[in-house]
Amino acid sequence: MTEQLTARERTHHWQDPHAVAAELVGRDGLTVLRGWIDGTIPGPPLVETIGLRLVEADAGRVVFEFTPAEFHYNALGGVHGGIYATVLDSAAGCAVHSMLPAGVGYTSLDLTTKFLGRITLDTGPMRCTGTVLHLGGRTALAQAELRDTAGRQYAHATSSALILRG
Repeated sequence: MTEQLTARERTHHWQDPHAVAAELVGRDGLTVLRGWIDGTIPGPPLVETIGLRLVEADAGRVVFEFTPAEFHYNALGGVHGGIYATVLDSAAGCAVHSMLPAGVGYTSLDLTTKFLGRITLDTGPMRCTGTVLHLGGRTALAQAELRDTAGRQYAHATSSALILRG
């Protein structure tokens, strides 16, 4: 290497996820998500780790934002596909969560992702919108789209979720 490598570091903080989950008993999904947005409910550790922010939540629709950073990069100098997938999975899953009553949970069954563009620091802030296409008694189907602020699409995903009733 002809350039001198400069080490970087990053620190982040989170709340005990088990303690937070215990506090959420009896709350429906939309209430939880809106509490996460307004800061009355701590977000899960994952969102702190990757710098993801939930900014909108309505029944069947959520929006996340994140700004690409070096810590998202793969060895080729772009945002790693696992970050795309994590953001898309979060948006699709939380869209499903927004429609669930208290005491009902979900888990992803699958995630089909299509990568449509390369994200770098120069891409700027990203928005990921998740929407529910179908909510049944045992499963749900959702989709998510990852776009820049100009509306250019960088990825799309569909996800099936298993509904977990008491």
